[in-house]
Amino acid sequence: MKATQNFIQENKERFLSELVDLLKLPSVSADPKFSKDVHKTAESIAEHLNKIGMDTVEICQTAGYPIVYGEKIIDSTLPTVLVYGHYDVQPADPIDLWTSPAFEPVIKTTAIHPEGAIFARGACDDKGQMFMHVKAVEAMLQAKDLPCNVKFMIEGEEEVGSANLGIFVKNNVEKLKADIILVSDTGMLSNNDPSITTGLRGLSYVEVEVTGPNRDLHSGLYGGCVANPINTLAKMIASLHDENNKITIPGFYDKVVELSEEERAEMAKAPFSLEKYCEALDLNEVMGEAGYSTMERGSIRPTLDVNGIWGGYTGEGAKTVIASKAYAKISMRLVPDQDPEEITHLFLNHFQAIAPASVNVTVKPHHGGEAAVTPIDSIGYKAAAIAYETTFGKKPIPVRSGGSIPIVAMFEKILGLKTILMGFGLDSDAIHSPNEHFGLFNFYKGIETIPYFYKNFTELSK
Repeated sequence: MKATQNFIQENKERFLSELVDLLKLPSVSADPKFSKDVHKTAESIAEHLNKIGMDTVEICQTAGYPIVYGEKIIDSTLPTVLVYGHYDVQPADPIDLWTSPAFEPVIKTTAIHPEGAIFARGACDDKGQMFMHVKAVEAMLQAKDLPCNVKFMIEGEEEVGSANLGIFVKNNVEKLKADIILVSDTGMLSNNDPSITTGLRGLSYVEVEVTGPNRDLHSGLYGGCVANPINTLAKMIASLHDENNKITIPGFYDKVVELSEEERAEMAKAPFSLEKYCEALDLNEVMGEAGYSTMERGSIRPTLDVNGIWGGYTGEGAKTVIASKAYAKISMRLVPDQDPEEITHLFLNHFQAIAPASVNVTVKPHHGGEAAVTPIDSIGYKAAAIAYETTFGKKPIPVRSGGSIPIVAMFEKILGLKTILMGFGLDSDAIHSPNEHFGLFNFYKGIETIPYFYKNFTELSK
């Protein structure tokens, strides 16, 4: 791997310049007005894969945005690594909270990233991390160090639920045949404490609508006489947690897997400072389900959160109305053995049951996915752990993430493959938020570490 590492060191500036160009493309999959930019980004990814020397590169059309596929088969008897990533990004809103334009990347130093970080939407999630894999493979190819076969599958709909990815995977099982899936869409504990994500929570996402009168009403003439949908919705949402912050939906916890005290003790070994956690988020104190630590609440316990709520008049000045409708978007993060469809059904039944007769309630399910766990005694995990130890100089800590990547469980079901989550971002990188960024240390360290995974996985597979 020496030649590979030399190539990486010699081309760092070019790698960063290419990432900057990629981040300038506003590939927001949730907003149709960016459709041309999303397609342009897919074309850019395909161009990069062609340039680094993939044998086959395709822009595969779907009912939504295309999936970019590429492969390099050097020997069919060798293992194959399938790299997954996504080129779409979250909307930049709220735009006024960005300290620099979301799609005009700039490099700034921060307390956590004294060497500099690139600020832009998608810098960490997931363009920057996906691009690490493209550059790592380029380095191995240029150095003639690639030890096994590699395939890329880069999609453009991850931020809107990957609606067409499952169809593509089912229709291309032979094309996607591999031995392991490699993903960098997660993070690590800190730059001094490398970690590998071994668990992800599942997801059930719904939108609710509460309707009262058949039109907006004058709040003076009708106030106190008819149900106010906004007031009603607020009360209904508030009732979804009890005084111990436990979710009140009947049956919600029936299939939750409780970790043993030994497993919880192992989790507690990961470095964590509650004081620094609160400081980073400007909090006076934390809150969550009673009986669990902050790290446990954010990884091994299910949750229910309102992601958006609206209704009535929200413009400048005053408008005294009782709104006809009120809305909310609600996400539930799930743990192993909780089925997203079952949880969605339980929520629907409960939310309609608690609605007073004075309003009508509609629940619209959106996307969801199952939780996933990767065993730490697998060849894939061992290959990744040795790779991190090689470049960071210390063994990585296995951790469970609170986030959801529903496609991980889907890959295992359809392709029969485990996924290794080699993330290099940090919790402080503000993904999905204004001022998203990705440390230059992390970007380069990812490119340096990934080739060792290929080397280790190939050797351990023998």
